[in-house]
Amino acid sequence: MEARGLMRLIRLVSFCVAVCGCLGALAAPVGKPNIVVILVDDMGFSDLGCYGSEIPTPNLDALGSGGLKFTQFYNTGRCCPTRASLLTGLYPHQAGVGHMTEDKGAPGYQGRLNDRCVTLAEVLKPAGYFTAMSGKWHVGQNAGVTPWGRGFDRSLSAAAGGFYYADSPKAKLFLNGEALANDDPRLPRNWYSTDLWAAFGLRFIDEALAEKKPFYLHLCFNAPHFPLQAPAEEIAKFRGRYQAGWGAVRDARYARQLELGLIDKAWAKSPRPAEVQAWKEVPAEERERFDHLMATYAAVVHRMDRAVGELVAGLRQRGVLDDTLILFMSDNGGNAEAGPKGKTVGDPSKGGSDWFCGMSWAFVENTPFRLFKHFNHEGGIATPLIAHWPAGIAAKGQWRTQPAHLIDIMATCVEVGGAAYPQTFRGQDILPMEGKSLVGAFANRPIERDALYWEHEGNAAVRAGDLKLVRRRRAGAWELYDLKADRTELRDLAAAQPDKVRELAAKWEAWALRAQVTPYPDEGNARKKGAGRRKAKGL
Repeated sequence: MEARGLMRLIRLVSFCVAVCGCLGALAAPVGKPNIVVILVDDMGFSDLGCYGSEIPTPNLDALGSGGLKFTQFYNTGRCCPTRASLLTGLYPHQAGVGHMTEDKGAPGYQGRLNDRCVTLAEVLKPAGYFTAMSGKWHVGQNAGVTPWGRGFDRSLSAAAGGFYYADSPKAKLFLNGEALANDDPRLPRNWYSTDLWAAFGLRFIDEALAEKKPFYLHLCFNAPHFPLQAPAEEIAKFRGRYQAGWGAVRDARYARQLELGLIDKAWAKSPRPAEVQAWKEVPAEERERFDHLMATYAAVVHRMDRAVGELVAGLRQRGVLDDTLILFMSDNGGNAEAGPKGKTVGDPSKGGSDWFCGMSWAFVENTPFRLFKHFNHEGGIATPLIAHWPAGIAAKGQWRTQPAHLIDIMATCVEVGGAAYPQTFRGQDILPMEGKSLVGAFANRPIERDALYWEHEGNAAVRAGDLKLVRRRRAGAWELYDLKADRTELRDLAAAQPDKVRELAAKWEAWALRAQVTPYPDEGNARKKGAGRRKAKGL
């Protein structure tokens, strides 16, 4: 070979090596990858085995060991806002769902996805994707916003969840827009919703493969949301495991998190809430009830993990697992609703029962963090994120510490799917994406952004770098934490750094105005609108 030609070859090889070095942990997938986004409901930060739990979750643990696990991924602290944010890549108020699905009479609180947002399905469909949704919707079907009307080719959905069994009084399903009877022959007999969502997800995937299209599956389990219900034999597997009490279970989770490298030993363990009794003070008969309660929760989580396993096995059998990006997360932290006693009405293996974990077990579910669903402290907004994509992520079993958020899922899907995010849609101007692609984080590069923001029910927060400003309710005082040194939010720096408090509070106020958090709704007007909507629907 001539010297000049040899030099050209050397330069070409050097360039390829440099490119590979920049890509880091990324491998090069062929064509458009399939995408599966899995959202679970009311699951705490520490409820998976690979995040410290004693609950066996072997299938999700395997996805984590075969992919990546994020230590600082965030949701919005509540069900409907998280779903809106995940679907649109916007902060929830921008999409119209700043609270739940009632219209509160302010632009950010319409209770439904508005016309200034696009869904993941509406963005990926023009890029050639077959789009499917299975599970809980809860972003405004009561106001006419449906999966089949927002870009999904196929859907088996519940408008708002609240059930597991076909005999539940709240059970109501929709197949591609058609309301189904719970004993419809197209459904399995005596179905359990967790299994049903995964099974129909695979059915929709088969349709995508038949059409020779890449698929996007939006899979939303209602597990482990109340009313906690599971087959009796599943609950029996966990009876007696929680007789040691919430303190001991939480200590064990904390120790495992340290061992896994998930948390920093410099972070102090947040204390037991004042409302929760020390286990030694709980009467024997109540200990039995609390053991049964947490055993039921564990059974619901374990059964969800099994359904994820069925989905993964189905992808593997179809030969598409390697080129499928799977993203798994939760919509908020553990749920303390029903207070420290929880709720145990009826038989949890039956559809008419009504069981809630309550605060006493929720503070275990959120180990090591403070507070719960609804709040913007870490216990309310921190979620596991597992990313698994054998053809696209070469790294296996590693932690990723970059702060990330639900708003980043849209940008990630746009990048890996080769899609174009629109400026207009159906004649309406569309707000630009708020998030950043996680593809760089897969390769362990930083995510460059100014800040992340939250608001729900007056609870509020802003995170800029490692500093987080957070408050409880609108009238609450701002608290300031250095999350690198104190992610359990026990050492408030607000008094020592008033200038930083003012700076971050001003940043939050500017965002709140831009993102339609403010103006806040007039609650009186909201009640009138809700009554009017119920009257119009004949309710």
